[in-house]
Amino acid sequence: MKLFGLVIVGLAAGSLLGSMAVAEPMTGKQAKAVLFAPGKAEVEILAEAGLPEDQAAALAMVAGDQAYYGAIAIAPDEGLMSEATVAAANFHDVETAKTAALAGCEAKKKAGAPCVIAGLIRPEGWKDTGFSLSSDATEAFKDYDKKAGVMAISPLTGAFGLAKGEGAGPLAIEACAAKNKAATDCAVVVEK
Repeated sequence: MKLFGLVIVGLAAGSLLGSMAVAEPMTGKQAKAVLFAPGKAEVEILAEAGLPEDQAAALAMVAGDQAYYGAIAIAPDEGLMSEATVAAANFHDVETAKTAALAGCEAKKKAGAPCVIAGLIRPEGWKDTGFSLSSDATEAFKDYDKKAGVMAISPLTGAFGLAKGEGAGPLAIEACAAKNKAATDCAVVVEK
């Protein structure tokens, strides 16, 4: 999708390396205590991108409609309205979104200086809680107790899967992998 020259990449694929380490699964109660409200995002425009005030404001407005966790990369020599401006959104953490946005920007830029991160998209009121899910996964998690016993995620792509009952772990991993062909890293992160 393209908005004002901004190419939107959701649930990116390919050879990107996710930065989110998948630790031992937590309980649904523990996860609920540290997740943010789904859908409500805030945008931080980074000064080091060197955008003029009007472009920074425009980017913040457009990026505010994207799902968290996300990042926007620009090619400094090509400007904000370039085909190389890429937003990667709906990941489970901002670091993976930054990697995806930079890779997309580098692939599209014509020449010049390396791409830089111009903005970050996080949940409203964000602070590091040690556990994060994409906006879509957080939305699905609202009814976790009723619908699932296990949640698996792909840190690389932002995909996720829910399952309950006997064999829920492998089923959640299968559901996660089915959402994105590049989701080869699905792992259980929440278990009743």
